[in-house]
Amino acid sequence: MPREFKVAREQILPATPEQVWNAIATGGGNLGWLYPMEIEPRVGGAVSRGSATVVAWTPHRTFACRSADQNGFSTTLSYNLAPHPDGGTLLGTDIHWVHTGTPDEGWDTRADAAERHIDFYRHSLAEYLRHFAGRPAAYVRATRPDPAAPGTLTAVREALGLPVGVRAGDTVKVTLPHLAEGPVEATVDHLADAFLGLRTADALYRFYDGSPWNWPVWVGHHLFTPPAEDTTPAWEAWLAEVAP
Repeated sequence: MPREFKVAREQILPATPEQVWNAIATGGGNLGWLYPMEIEPRVGGAVSRGSATVVAWTPHRTFACRSADQNGFSTTLSYNLAPHPDGGTLLGTDIHWVHTGTPDEGWDTRADAAERHIDFYRHSLAEYLRHFAGRPAAYVRATRPDPAAPGTLTAVREALGLPVGVRAGDTVKVTLPHLAEGPVEATVDHLADAFLGLRTADALYRFYDGSPWNWPVWVGHHLFTPPAEDTTPAWEAWLAEVAP
């Protein structure tokens, strides 16, 4: 019997269907809230991440892509858009896994991680559309390769300069390793479980604590004022220094 897992979410986004489509179905849009993912705009087109293929393509309505491996495991990511009667766009996001091969010992861990990560990504999509829609972005990813230890996100928060008891929605001053001018003002736009999001006037900073799944700590930032040089080494050095 095939083993299946599905995450289904809906959200109302503060943008037109055209703006949402550009965010989810173009390479430039994905840089602003997700990760680099180039998409060939047609059914059968190539998707660069995970060697996936476009399986549904109706502009401003439906986009889906699927990847499969030789071990019987496939992943389908689907988006369905519709204008919301009160304004904005209703977006449905589904992740569907099917495994027909040998049972995978890591299935439950990955399923839990997928369900928790998708909610952070959905939040980032809304933040991008609300504050930065259509702006070009540079994506910065850095990681510490060894599995994160419990308490990693607390150490990250302390290194950034976040006060004890900070909550989502608070305005704070943070120290960022790639900026030489000192602390900058930021809004804590997301703070839950293993995830931290900060929004400044020109960036979305995203921090991921992999310790619940014995994964590394990593960052995936979206910079809307692209830096003059690659900031990845600065973030890698910072993670190596602050993470326990």
